[in-house]
Amino acid sequence: MSLRVAARIARRELRGGLRGFRVFLACLALGVAAIAAVGSVRAAIEAGLARDGAVLLGGDAEMSFTYRFADEAERAWMDQNADAISEVVDFRSMAVVGAGDDEERALTQVKGVDGAWPIYGTAELSPDMPLDEALSDVDGQPGGVMQRVLAERLGLETGDAFRLGTQTFRLTALLEREPDDAGDGFGLGPRTLVRTEALANSSLLEPGTLFETRYRLKVPQSTDLEAMRADAQQRFRDAGMRWRDSRNGAPGIAAFVDRLGAFLVLVGLAGLAVGGVGVSAAVRAYLEGKREVIAVLKTLGAGTRTIFAAYLMQIGALSILGIALGLALGAVLPLLLAPFIAGSLPLSAEFGIYPGPLAEAAIYGGLTALLFTLWPLARIEEVRAASLFRDAVSGTRRLPRPAYLAATALLAVALVGCAVWLSGMATLALYVAAGLVGSLALLTMAAQGVRHLARRAARAQVVRGRSALRLALGAVGGPGGEATSVVLSLGLGLTVLAAVGQIDANLRSAIDRDLPEVAPSYFVVDIQPDQLEGFLTRVETDPGVSRVETAPMLRGIITRINGQPAREAVGEHWVLNGDRGVTYSAQPTARTTVTAGEWWPEDYAGTPQVSFAAEEAEEMGLQLGDEITVNILGRDITAEITSFREVDFSTAGIGFILSMNPSALAGAPHSHIATIYAAPEAEAALLRDLARAYPNITAIRVRDAIDRVSEVLSGIAAAITYGAMATLATGIVVLIGAAAAGERVRIFESAVLKTVGAVRSQILGYFAIRSALLGGAAGLVAIFCGGLAGWAVTTFVMETDYVFEPVSALMIVAGGVAATLIAGLAFAWRPLAARPASVLRARE
Repeated sequence: MSLRVAARIARRELRGGLRGFRVFLACLALGVAAIAAVGSVRAAIEAGLARDGAVLLGGDAEMSFTYRFADEAERAWMDQNADAISEVVDFRSMAVVGAGDDEERALTQVKGVDGAWPIYGTAELSPDMPLDEALSDVDGQPGGVMQRVLAERLGLETGDAFRLGTQTFRLTALLEREPDDAGDGFGLGPRTLVRTEALANSSLLEPGTLFETRYRLKVPQSTDLEAMRADAQQRFRDAGMRWRDSRNGAPGIAAFVDRLGAFLVLVGLAGLAVGGVGVSAAVRAYLEGKREVIAVLKTLGAGTRTIFAAYLMQIGALSILGIALGLALGAVLPLLLAPFIAGSLPLSAEFGIYPGPLAEAAIYGGLTALLFTLWPLARIEEVRAASLFRDAVSGTRRLPRPAYLAATALLAVALVGCAVWLSGMATLALYVAAGLVGSLALLTMAAQGVRHLARRAARAQVVRGRSALRLALGAVGGPGGEATSVVLSLGLGLTVLAAVGQIDANLRSAIDRDLPEVAPSYFVVDIQPDQLEGFLTRVETDPGVSRVETAPMLRGIITRINGQPAREAVGEHWVLNGDRGVTYSAQPTARTTVTAGEWWPEDYAGTPQVSFAAEEAEEMGLQLGDEITVNILGRDITAEITSFREVDFSTAGIGFILSMNPSALAGAPHSHIATIYAAPEAEAALLRDLARAYPNITAIRVRDAIDRVSEVLSGIAAAITYGAMATLATGIVVLIGAAAAGERVRIFESAVLKTVGAVRSQILGYFAIRSALLGGAAGLVAIFCGGLAGWAVTTFVMETDYVFEPVSALMIVAGGVAATLIAGLAFAWRPLAARPASVLRARE
């Protein structure tokens, strides 16, 4: 084989321009651009997080505690290591305005700050004023600021009064932006900002109430944050301290962006797979048109390896061009859309050109191009020159020899391996790869089934006399038709959309269908022990209340298991991440199901015992008789596991991982929580009476919390849908390419039909019916494959019931029919205008 000769042949072939390769380039460029754009946006957000980590966090480092303020030893360590310290108290409460029947209330996330806040950044207020002025006392009444949405909900204007607990505040300004809001995590209500000392008489920070303190530290620039973290955790981790620093100022956002970005890249791979189908079809069509050239080259003595290398070089050069176009588009799009993207983010992203995501997209593009071009190239290499001419007539097909099949398999493995490695979500990447392979196999079989059914239907009695329909069925079922390419390209794009639609619909219906049957109306926190009796009297005597459940509540961190550090004993588990709710009970409640062991006697006063959630215990490998140490309010309590019990968190009711015997927690300050199951018409009066009698308690409407979560999930679904639309766009490009490639055949068909007496309307109807049949078939197959994927994700990932959603399914079918109709009819005008004589004479 002569590479010089092969290169010369490839160079001369490329002089003919890009005719026949427009679809090839478009498919490859779109797939690469989608992956590059998603990766670039993710890199921009990560760069913004890294740049603004200290501002987002509110300091260079943060130490946080639940249920308590830092003790003397902890404050002394902070003073020793930090140049400045800002103490922040964060909790949920009810903002109340008015009195009597005119009283209005709304859930708010309260942040109590000191004079050092914010260490970095600036709080933006409207009207513009210094924060010290906005939060200062006027005539003994402290100032407060709140977000605009909360003020509008309560009908407040600057100067009006509102209450938090038993303390009255004056609204001095609207909070337009707080610099560290991205680092504060998920909140159920809009923000209210006040001075911490102004909350002293509010009854909201009593011992046992649920609040969190955060100490933001400003440290010298030369400080080794990793060494500082290790020292703090060694000293205070077992006392319930949690650490964060500016290296990951907003871990929730960072994790969310990373996972969503990785998932969108995997969705982009589906688009690249669709593009691969178009790439393969374009290469096959191009080589079909080069049969005579290949035959001549072989006749003149060119070896099959030389011809193979020549066309591989040519397609390789075009692949590089397509990848380059995709990388340019993927790099430029985020820059152009930066103002729109930045407006929807809770932080400033640093948009720019990032080599990493572009290199990742180029790897995906190169492997995909090689994977989908090797098969048609290998097939041409194995065919002799004489059979090339016969193949043009007979249309025979055979598999490439085993070496090329093995190479194709290796390329597929390499592509999946890159997805597993680069996405960082190995399991999901493997599932996506398996889904794509399965979908392609199902779509291929479906295309063959459609052709078979069309052939049988064309001979059916019912279609006789309906010429356009019969011709369309014959064309779909005949050899060399478009069924396979259309069903594969359009079907895979529609499959991704169908799966997203089914998952989104089932997620929403699960919220709307399942939770109202079991979820409480309100989740009430911070009920003080001396308030519990009066609280229960009001709630239990209300005829609109069907059920009320209460439980004492503390917060604790599991620090040791069987004498070993907890993570060393059982590894990483979500139960060990931060503090967990802890309760106590002399006897199991009526709704408690003990699965193993025995509950302690009602009057038990011996060494501490604990009942552990059964499912979590199994995941952690815990056994009856194991000892766990829980730090509660700085005090270590070591208890023996004497029973396991079922805990169902999906009901939105009360559920605790840990339940101890009462004497184990004797003397520990705590509050109670409650869930109230009430009729909708009783909710308003119930909340009003409880708020008046107990201003310190916070009632969270469960439906509002669910709606807040639904908003987040809707944003995720929207992002995934946009990624799926990119896949569909690639499928439409392939569809247009298939329609364009079949234009010459349609011209000949039109000429023949006109010769035997068909008029334009009949021919147009034939083309339209054929396109609609293929689009409908692609849509139906997509519904099946997408429904199967939706069932798998809903059942095994979301762990909820799956119900087929017909509306999105009908839209998928309608979209498939419309897409093929538009593409088919767009290339029908030249065949309709062609003169039969000139067309048939050219065939002589």
